Amino acid sequence: MTNAYDEYMRQVTMPMRQELVDAGFNQLTTADEVNEFMATAKGVSLVVINSVCGCAAGLARPAAREAIQEVQPDHLVTVFAGQDPEATAVMRGFFEDVPPSSPSMAILKDGELAYFIPRENIEGFPMEQIKEHIVGVLKQVCES
Repeated sequence: MTNAYDEYMRQVTMPMRQELVDAGFNQLTTADEVNEFMATAKGVSLVVINSVCGCAAGLARPAAREAIQEVQPDHLVTVFAGQDPEATAVMRGFFEDVPPSSPSMAILKDGELAYFIPRENIEGFPMEQIKEHIVGVLKQVCES
């Protein structure tokens, strides 16, 4: 049974989730989905840790969507901090040396953390600069 708050947040976050899904991201909403993905992730993956904050809406999601138009990693996945807490905690557990941050992005190579872009490298930066940061990292990791 869901309470009124949970239902409200589900409705509010629906377009925030859909923005990445429409761009080709696979939404991981449970711990099992995260573990299954990580157990089989080969190649380069872009993981977006989504959030309801303004810097996710105006910076992180648009930058990720535009970056993958230039460099297409093998896998695009997203977890939603604050909304899917178990999935987010399990995903963050795969890069436990990095403090929790949302929105943020992880670039994985064969399931291992290759690079992490924390909130402090998103908030306050122009979207185009964030996009170029993602593009540069993806190119480097895809070529290695």
